[in-house]
Amino acid sequence: MTDETPAASSGAEQDQKNQFSLQRIYVKDLSFESPLPITARPNGKPELAQDLHTKIDKLGDNHYEVVLHLTITVTQEGKTLFLVEVHQAGLFFITGLTTEQVKHVVSTTCPSILFPYAREAIDSMAIRGGFQPLMLPPINFDAVYAQSLAKAAQAEGQSGLSDEVH
Repeated sequence: MTDETPAASSGAEQDQKNQFSLQRIYVKDLSFESPLPITARPNGKPELAQDLHTKIDKLGDNHYEVVLHLTITVTQEGKTLFLVEVHQAGLFFITGLTTEQVKHVVSTTCPSILFPYAREAIDSMAIRGGFQPLMLPPINFDAVYAQSLAKAAQAEGQSGLSDEVH
């Protein structure tokens, strides 16, 4: 005889239905450009610009490819020292979640898993290009996602206001 109550068994069944797993991590694209010869590089403190976005594709039932696009441009005195771009991808299996939950997971959890791999690839390429190590700080993808939702809500609110005026 078991001590399990019907409520406890339905919770266990729900846990079995809700699944998230990483199937594979891979690089889709990697590029490094250093336009100046080593002897022509200016002295001083370089400036770093970062461009980050994700692309999410649903691949059949419950499989999602998330690609983290990260471009780093390092300039000094108006000259580009180097540019490195990585498209770090992962294949994720997600089931048992609502549409909103899936949207949140692929926009926050998946990029958080991919980012250390992208950061390492960028650091490695900078070193191989003859530059100092470039350790990018961590990114809070939950905050990035919250900002994108706030911008979307604000844009929706503004378009709603303009509709009421006409």
